[in-house]
Order: sequence, then C-alpha cells, then structure tokens
Amino acid sequence: MNRRGRLIRRIRMVFYTLAGLAAFSFLTAVVSFFVLLDQLPRVPEPLSRIIERPPTEIYAATGERVLVLGGREAVPLNRISPRFVEAVVAVEDHRFWSHHGIDKIRLTRAFLDGLAPHRRVRGTSTITQQLAKNLFFSLDRSLKRKFLEILVACQIESRYSKEEILQAYINNTSFGVNALGIEQASRSFFGKPASDLNLAEASLLAGLPQSPSGYNPYRHMDRAKRRQRTVLGRMAAVGYITPKESDEAFESPLDLRPRQASGGGSYFLDKVIRDLEERYGPEVVYNGGLRVTTTLDIQLQRWAAEAVEKGAGRLDREIGLLQTNAAENQTAVPQVALAAVDVNSGAVKAVVGGRDYFKSEYNRAVQNNRQPGSGFKPFLYYAALDSPGITPATVFTDKKVTIPVRGAPDWTPDNFGREHAGPMILKRALMNSVNSIAAQLIVELKPAGVIETARKCGISSPLAEVYSIALGTSGASPLEMASAFGVFASGGVRHEPFWIWRVEDAYGRALEEHIVSGENALNPETVFQLVDMLRGVVDRGTAQAIRTMGFSLPAAGKTGTSNDYMDAWFTGFTPGLSVSIWTGYDAGKGLRDRNGVGITGGRAAAPIWADFMIKATGGEPAREFTVPPGIHFETVDDRTGYLTEEGSPNALRVALKPGQNPEPAPPAFYAPAAERENERPSAAGPD
Repeated sequence: MNRRGRLIRRIRMVFYTLAGLAAFSFLTAVVSFFVLLDQLPRVPEPLSRIIERPPTEIYAATGERVLVLGGREAVPLNRISPRFVEAVVAVEDHRFWSHHGIDKIRLTRAFLDGLAPHRRVRGTSTITQQLAKNLFFSLDRSLKRKFLEILVACQIESRYSKEEILQAYINNTSFGVNALGIEQASRSFFGKPASDLNLAEASLLAGLPQSPSGYNPYRHMDRAKRRQRTVLGRMAAVGYITPKESDEAFESPLDLRPRQASGGGSYFLDKVIRDLEERYGPEVVYNGGLRVTTTLDIQLQRWAAEAVEKGAGRLDREIGLLQTNAAENQTAVPQVALAAVDVNSGAVKAVVGGRDYFKSEYNRAVQNNRQPGSGFKPFLYYAALDSPGITPATVFTDKKVTIPVRGAPDWTPDNFGREHAGPMILKRALMNSVNSIAAQLIVELKPAGVIETARKCGISSPLAEVYSIALGTSGASPLEMASAFGVFASGGVRHEPFWIWRVEDAYGRALEEHIVSGENALNPETVFQLVDMLRGVVDRGTAQAIRTMGFSLPAAGKTGTSNDYMDAWFTGFTPGLSVSIWTGYDAGKGLRDRNGVGITGGRAAAPIWADFMIKATGGEPAREFTVPPGIHFETVDDRTGYLTEEGSPNALRVALKPGQNPEPAPPAFYAPAAERENERPSAAGPD
C-alpha cells in the first residue's frame, strides 16, 4: 500500500510538473505574441500611403541635385495594362485572389522541401507578405521578422481589398534603373505609360523585380529573355494566355528606349549608392528620405567623360578598329578608365569606369586590379631616396643585369628598347624609365621596403614580395594610384579617398559628416626630391606628350606599361589634383597599333590626361609645388653626377637635401663637346 501510494504521488508530481511547464510555455507564448504585436508597424490608412515615403536625394559637391532615389508615380489599377497585372500575379503569387495573405500550400511544400536533403527551398512569400515586408526598414531574415511579416500580411488582408493590395504592391516594386513602380518602369524601358504595355513588354517587366540588376535588359538581354519565358510560361499554366500567345509574345521584338548617361556620371553614382546600401541598407536608401552630399564635381565629371571618349576614339583609330566594332562589342575594343582625386582632402571629384556605362557597368576605375608597370616605380624611388647615401644625382650604370632568385629562374629584366646607355644619375633613370636601374635598386632595398612605401601611400591591393614588384607586376586600381600619387603632391600627407561629404535623414539630422584630416605618411624632403624627378618625366621624359599637347602648368607624374602592352597608364598630379588614367583590353589582348607596334602609357594614357587637365585647370594661375626648408638645387652632369653649368651638354637640375652636395668635375673629365655628345645617354623611352 505504501509502495502504491508513493508511486501515485510520483505520477502526480510528474503530471503537475508537466502541466506547469505546459502552462508556463503557453503563458510565455501568449506574452511573446503580444510583445511581438506591440512591435508591429502601423499599417497606413489608406493603404496607398505605403508608397508615400520621401525620396532620397543625392547632390554634387557644388549643390546641384544629380539623382533622386525612391520617388515614384503611383497609378491606379485601372491605368495599368491588364496583361501586366496578370503577369505579376502569375509569376509572383498565382493563388493571390483566393488566399488570405498566406499561401498554405506553398508553406507546406517549402516545409517538405526543407526536410529533404540537398533540395532547394522554394519561396513562400505571397504578394501581401512582400508588401508587408516593405514596411520594415530591414532585410533581416530571422524567424522573428518572418513571423511579424505574416502578422502584418494578415492585418492587411483583413482591412483592404485585393485590388487595393495589388495596386499598392505594383506601385511599390523596384524594376531597376532607378525605376520604382510600374509607371516609372514602363516609361523608363519603353517610353510609354503603363496602360499601353503589350503582352511582350508586360511579361518582360514582370520578371525584373526578382533581380533588377541581374535581369537588366540593357546589360543582360539574354537573362531578361529567359526570365520573360518563365513569366509567359506561368501565365499560360494558370490560364491567362494560350501557349500560342506565349510563343508569339516571346518572339515579338522589344523596342527598348535608348538610355542616356546622366550628367552626374553613372559610374560615380553607382559607387555612392553601393556605399550607402552597405551603411544603411537598401530599404533606408530607397525609402528613407536621405539627403546625401557627395564629392562629385559635375563639370570635372563631364570633362573626364569627354576626355575618355576622345582618347578611346584615338586608340580605335591607331589600332585600326571600325567604329561599328567599337559601338557594338565592348570586349573587342580597348577600355579607358579615369579617377580624379583632390590632393588636399582625398575627395573623389570624378570617375569614369569605362567607355560606355550602358554597355558595361563594370567600374574599371575602382574595381579593376591591373599591373601599373613602370607606373609603380615612384614607390621604389621614394624608398631609395629615403635610404642613406642615395640622391637624385647618384650614378648608376644602365647595363644588362641578371638577379638570382631562390627557388626560381634568374630574373633578367629588359629595358624597353633592349639597349643600355651606361652611367646615368638616378633622376635621368626615372625620367627615361630605365628598368635595369630599377632592378638594381630593388636588390639593394628589398621588396618589403618598397611595399611598405606603397602601403603608406594607400595602396591596399595585394602586393607580391618579389623583385619584379619594382616594375609594377602587382595590380592596383586607377583610384588607388590617383590617391597614392596624391600623397606625393601633398608633400607626404595622406588623405583617404572618400565619396560622401554629408548624409542627413528625412528630418535634416546629420547621420554622418566627413571631416578632412590628413596623416603625415612620408618625409616631406624626400617627397619633394621625388616630385622634382617626376616633373622631369613630364617635361623631358616619357610623358613629354603632355607638354606637346599644350598643358603648361607645373605637373609631375609617371607613365607605365605592363608586359606585352596589356596595360598602359599615366598617373600625374598638380598641386591640387591627382589623376590616373588606365587603358587596355578587359582581358587577353595587348595594345598594338595597326602595324603591330606596342602602344605605351606615354602614347595612350598621357594624352587623355592632358585633354582632361587642360580643361580641369583652365584659367588657373601657375602654382608651384611647395619646397620644404633646406632643399637646394644644383645642376649636374646627368652621366657623372658632377656639378656643371646650366646650358652645358647633359646638364640636369636636381633637388638635394641639406648635406647632399655633388662634387665638381675633375679636370680630366672635360673633353671636347663633340665627344661628350656622342656619349650622351639614350633619349627618353616611350614607357
């Protein structure tokens, strides 16, 4: 009896415990439900107000508004083509007219798919749920948000008609190319109101919201057509059209409206929008009413686009390309990219990422990682000048060199013309872009020292610690190069490149504001020595084309050409603006003219730089680079480094630090002028 009583008591205890846990769980669920209810956003009254969010406005640095994101034109359902309405319902939610906000069949199938291994779970959101999702300024994919979305969808279904829900959804959907809502999409893509869309046009547009950029017909017509086929197939499957109508619509030509580049510069604005989305999320960017002031200079952007277009045409003619090829096939033509950065702040003033944004949105000025060739030598030369015992007047011998490399074949770099000029000072070696002397420097300095200099200047791309780094065999982008050379232009002060000055919310409150602050990255005296040498590149070296074309203001820079003429560069600067130009094919082909001769940076990129800078600096007075205290100038013989008189053969002026004093030439050095002229180093190379 006692045993039986104890057993009964234990059973009761277990029962009460389980009952208590069940009650607690139920109570927790109820409390959680009401807590979540309290977090639900308020559904607007009327529902059409869901699309009345303020647009985001983007401004240039000079105050001009260049782009509006999120502003849309709402139209009633009776002003939208019935074919488009059918297409949207068929492809997005074909049971829309019969369910109550949640598609139970879809949910069940998705649950079963989730139980099966390696099976892709299909989407379960109804049109009402997608509309509900737009009330949340978040792309969070947690179960909590999904549950809240379902609750809001049920709330919407209980308060509004199906027509009101569908109308709000269609007017609140993004179709890409800054078109929000079907009216804007119809006018943007086809130049007509949404009421006039035919079946072919309606089915194309109905497929875009799943991936507006991925199905963009201006860039990916093949993908857009495959998606259109899916939409038409769904319309036939649910009975809106016949299979014959589906086939006829798919074969119908699509008369897309020609697109024109915006005056603000699409490559620039794309980068700004991507940065904003990373910081605030797409929902806030497109629906939060932000006011964004960028660093864009609209006039510089226009001049940059004109210089790129002119330079690309010049390249086409030299290569012998037909204009039809240049217009239709972007992979068969050389591309051009330009990045311009303000030296004293880091503000990105203009960006052109290719010759035709609407044929290729790939931003080569920012995303490209191409070998700068000899354009990388300034980092090597700075490291050399900043080391003991080396000055611009130090003599090296241009000769054939072979450098042993542990675990790899020996490295024997060639000069451009495969000729050697013998002794010359370091400044002349940089002006003529002599590879053999660069190789001797990297052996003495080691690759790590050169990479350290590049990092201090802001080069963040991967840099291989190999001897050939001296000749620019690791990639960088034009924006990186322009920003890094800006450190030389500023006397050694580094400013991080940036695109946005200020962001305000819809109420005018500052969310962020860029404060200019520079970092002393390099030795000002050494920097000036390098700048003086780079001025020689422009005045009497491989970039003389810049002076020939009429640009006369003080400027410095370096040309660059990678192996097999795959890349041709010029990165140059004035005291106020640093600009990098890259030219080349996107892949697999070097730049050669119609005679098979390789096209170098001095021939391809430097003229584009000059075209742009002549306009960008038009009307500006000549402004010299700041000379640090203690720097003095001497005129030396460019073969021996000995002091000489201005105007004498081989005379070259060099900038020297305190304590650096060239020696006078010994009496035995002097020889008849004719003999000295015969020994003169080779003329400036074409790199």
